[in-house]
Amino acid sequence: MKRPEPLQAVKERRDGALKVLVDSVPYIEFMNVSFDRRGDELTAVMAFDPKIIGNPVLPAIHGGATASFLEMAALIELAWQRAWGPLEEEKTDVEAVQAAGYLRLPKTIDFTVDYLRSGLPRDCYARARVNRSGRRYASVHVEAWQDNREKLYAQATGHFLMPQLNVDG
Repeated sequence: MKRPEPLQAVKERRDGALKVLVDSVPYIEFMNVSFDRRGDELTAVMAFDPKIIGNPVLPAIHGGATASFLEMAALIELAWQRAWGPLEEEKTDVEAVQAAGYLRLPKTIDFTVDYLRSGLPRDCYARARVNRSGRRYASVHVEAWQDNREKLYAQATGHFLMPQLNVDG
């Protein structure tokens, strides 16, 4: 019986692929967004920064900051989900997955945000759920919250054009 690949090697490959995805969008760093990975589940985290306040009287997070945060979460989740299978193949390296096009980000077709309440001056969290993902098109729903996952402050639905892969068959 063949021995499974060491778990640490798999984790390093997953983390390396996530880093490639996140580093491909400089705006992610500018907006102070990071991604917490637990297995195949990603949670986007936008650490609070005074520059994202839109209304200093309330104070409330700017709607554009919220929308971009949700869109980043959707894009990274889509690419991450698409790359998951190839990343799990034994001894596949991140460079091979990247060369095949699995770590290329989709293009946004449309993105609709529902602002449910004011975003308070604190950290924000978001999770994206891929409703449909085919070779050419994908649909994603994203939910954002702050202190309580049950009290969303925004949600969004987006449709995306998926990049073509450089694989045979």
